[in-house]
Amino acid sequence: MLKRLHIENYALIEELDIQLESGFTVITGETGAGKSILLGAIALLLGGRADSHSILKGADKCVVEAEFDGYHIMREVTVNGRSKASVNGKSASIGELKVLGDKLIDIHSQHQNLLLSKEDFQMQVLDLLEGTSLTDYTKAYDKLVEADEQLKNAKEAMHRSREDEEYMRYQLEELDNFSPTAGEDEVLDEELRKLSHAEDIKSGLSETYELLDNDEAGALDTLRQAERTLSSIADVCSSAEELSERISSTIIELRDIADTLSSEADDIDIDPQRLQEVQERLDQLNTLEHKHHVSSSEELVVLWQELQKKLSIIDDADVNIEELERALAIAKEAAGKEADKLTAKRRKAAALLHQEMETRLRQLGMPNIRFEVMITRGELQPTGQDRIVYLFQANKNAPLLPISEIASGGEVARVMLAIKALISGKVTLPTIIFDEIDTGTSGQMAQQMGYIMQEMGREGRQVVSITHLPQIAACGQHHLKVWKQDTEDATRSHISVLTTEDRVQELAHMLSGSKVTKAAIENAKSLLNV
Repeated sequence: MLKRLHIENYALIEELDIQLESGFTVITGETGAGKSILLGAIALLLGGRADSHSILKGADKCVVEAEFDGYHIMREVTVNGRSKASVNGKSASIGELKVLGDKLIDIHSQHQNLLLSKEDFQMQVLDLLEGTSLTDYTKAYDKLVEADEQLKNAKEAMHRSREDEEYMRYQLEELDNFSPTAGEDEVLDEELRKLSHAEDIKSGLSETYELLDNDEAGALDTLRQAERTLSSIADVCSSAEELSERISSTIIELRDIADTLSSEADDIDIDPQRLQEVQERLDQLNTLEHKHHVSSSEELVVLWQELQKKLSIIDDADVNIEELERALAIAKEAAGKEADKLTAKRRKAAALLHQEMETRLRQLGMPNIRFEVMITRGELQPTGQDRIVYLFQANKNAPLLPISEIASGGEVARVMLAIKALISGKVTLPTIIFDEIDTGTSGQMAQQMGYIMQEMGREGRQVVSITHLPQIAACGQHHLKVWKQDTEDATRSHISVLTTEDRVQELAHMLSGSKVTKAAIENAKSLLNV
């Protein structure tokens, strides 16, 4: 419930502070006095567009604050267009204000009457009446959408893949025939270097062997002589024996090196045919790497494996699509069952709405009213499988037609009021504000509208009506008057809480115009039962 509204430097309001009560409150005032300013300030508070032109001339900023049950909301706009907001003392974004506003207040204006022509609004009314939850259906529908998306993606992927299938199979066959291995390019490069220089390598190994193990002048033979010489003087030279042993160890190491040189020299083959084979293999490998825009045999192997997978998917695509089609059919059946439950509840709510609306609208001056809800079935949608159309006719012997096609502005206003009254107990909104919903009505009909809003204000709810009709104003439990005052420098809007005596004068003024007559006073007292 909106408990307090504080406005500073907004439009024509310099400063205003009003307390609001539960029940039915009416706000009256001359045209242009500033009634719409109040709504503009509330809209700004609840996330409306910040406009520096709304700031009172000469002020640096405007501030709007409101206290609701459990919430204190503030919005400030400066002349440079900057805006800041807070909820319970903590900074809040405009999006957060809008979300919170949707939970706290329903501002019903003539513009909102356009909702009546929207099928989604008409459906929401039915769902509110029956307390219908879309949770189970939404889960089933989301699974249906997901299954449909997976099937579409699979078909598109198959289509794209099959466009390139012939070329991919050619590439795969080429790689299958070549059968690259990871690291092969490095191995081939090393073998190519050896084969290309086989004669030089063999000659170098053999020559080195000869230098170590030549019977005439080899290093090993020379070391053996040195060992023998040192051994011969070991008895007379204490260090000769140690030196002899060290030479012996060197001989053993060099002998091993010589054997290795001999073995590797023997293993070197001067093989022009193998050289050609390695060169051709390496050329083919380089060609494939360049063709597929990779830089190594490892990357080529990865590409080979990816081609195998892609073609395997193409080969299995028909089976996969059949599985996805079965999954889609199952999801569609499940969503259809949940949609059937929604339809059943909506048909029940439609019967109640038909009965209640005809009763309420007769009270609002439509004695020949016929109101029905037409429910037809269509494709599965996010809200179910139903198409909702409100059929309306206020005249005798005339066909029922969609309400958006034939209802006048005044009729639409009364229909919307009746709907709001019917669903007000079903929603959690504690505050409903009607902005001149009585346009196009008068007399007894207006009084009935007042009674309906009065009824809506019961059971802890708060209903506020901005009205220009005395019949509605008289139904209010609380009465606020907006008035405008001109000074030498500016015009300012003010608001006052009216006493019973003040209300008599205000209603009499609304009844008779600028000159309040005695008859108007008596009429006002009659309306107020005072």
